[in-house]
Amino acid sequence: MGAAPSGAAQAAGRRTSRVSRGTTMVHADLHNHTLLSDGFGEPELAFESMRTAGVDVAALTDHATDAAFTGLTRHKWKKLGKLADHANRPGDFTTLRGFEWSHSHLGHINVWYTDEYADLHTAGDTDQLYDWLLGTAGIAAFNHPGRQRQQFNHFAYDPRLAGHMVALEMFNNEDDYVFGGWPRHPSPLAACLNAGWRTGLTGVSDDHGSDWGHDRDRGQTGIWVAANTRDGVLSAMRARRFFASRVSGLRLDATANGVRMGGLLPLTRGDVTFRLDLDGGPQTADLQVLRPGTTAPEVVAIKAVRPGRVTELTVPLDALDGDWVVLRVSDPTRDNATPGPEGHPCNDFGLAYSSPWWLHGGYVRAKSSAPEPSGR
Repeated sequence: MGAAPSGAAQAAGRRTSRVSRGTTMVHADLHNHTLLSDGFGEPELAFESMRTAGVDVAALTDHATDAAFTGLTRHKWKKLGKLADHANRPGDFTTLRGFEWSHSHLGHINVWYTDEYADLHTAGDTDQLYDWLLGTAGIAAFNHPGRQRQQFNHFAYDPRLAGHMVALEMFNNEDDYVFGGWPRHPSPLAACLNAGWRTGLTGVSDDHGSDWGHDRDRGQTGIWVAANTRDGVLSAMRARRFFASRVSGLRLDATANGVRMGGLLPLTRGDVTFRLDLDGGPQTADLQVLRPGTTAPEVVAIKAVRPGRVTELTVPLDALDGDWVVLRVSDPTRDNATPGPEGHPCNDFGLAYSSPWWLHGGYVRAKSSAPEPSGR
């Protein structure tokens, strides 16, 4: 009998997919705050705290701001950039400077990979922010959807932003946003994707303390990168090659008829075989297949899964029913603290979400003007 794998080999294996090749999973913490806005921790300590906690990709995203916050200034923005550059270790530890555009009614949006930031003097509403973002190489995410009452102008779709708006937060700190704001608002997941946005799904800690990265089982993002560098992370984010989790160390990768999550399925109607690689989490969990619904996602299939092996599930899909599909992994023995419609299958405890796939021929508006994520 051969020797047992070393600790290093086991750790490497936990970052390698069983259903795809060419990338490695990194653990990302993309949404954090410091004393430079409304956090409590010294910004000089944040990146090292996340590195020692085992985070591979770390971002500071202090507020740029409305009257409710003390937020970024030009001096603070430059300081964030210097701190990120000093801590960055290409190939090992990637650090990002970003900002959280913060409107008390319309919502909060994280932006990364820009040379400047936009506060409410520069961009007073979402339309102005989108105009500003178009002049940059930046990418952005809808934050804690459902918390602010106007929900990003009700997720009004702007096809010009198809290459910039790459993510929707599904886990923020300890909250699951599949039903954030229910019943005042529809499911943010359904509202965002039905509107035409082609966002991947993230989890974030949204840490405002001083021990960034060390609180287990908060929201986090797993990103499948070709290289753990700023360019590698940017490429993976643009391809929507990432997943949301709130289980520390969990690994998820998935394909649909061979296409990785975040990609375009060349299908209008027919059977789709999902292959899920799940490692970490409870010993048993449920795999749910989520499809468009008017106010909440419809769950069209459920299968019990055991982490540590590949699970296959074949489901008939029709693009006339909507152009997106998402996999949700849940713990059926626990309740969702923010449930949706009575009896809905997603009223159990969410563990992870894949980024979506998009089908040809769906009814949603993300059509010819939107470049397709490659996802392969």
